[in-house]
Amino acid sequence: MVYDRRILDRQVGRNAQLFAEATGALASPAERFPYVRILVSLIEGAHPEWSQAPQKADQVAELAVALSNQTLDRAEVADVVRVRDEERGLSER
Repeated sequence: MVYDRRILDRQVGRNAQLFAEATGALASPAERFPYVRILVSLIEGAHPEWSQAPQKADQVAELAVALSNQTLDRAEVADVVRVRDEERGLSER
């Protein structure tokens, strides 16, 4: 299969990029939320070096937005990263 876009991050991969694009096409934040959580999990798994970075939420959000071809909202993704970290006890607001 031929794709018109190159892979933006080889550690995350083409499937995650296609998943991000499909997630960004969903209509509302409520619809996107579970899929953004999965995307964030994929990115965190591909980039474990970001786990303790002070700007982790921004780094993950920036990559997610790039993977989605600018269809995801950076603040929405960063909020999901923060919520996941809080749930795991990794950070506090």
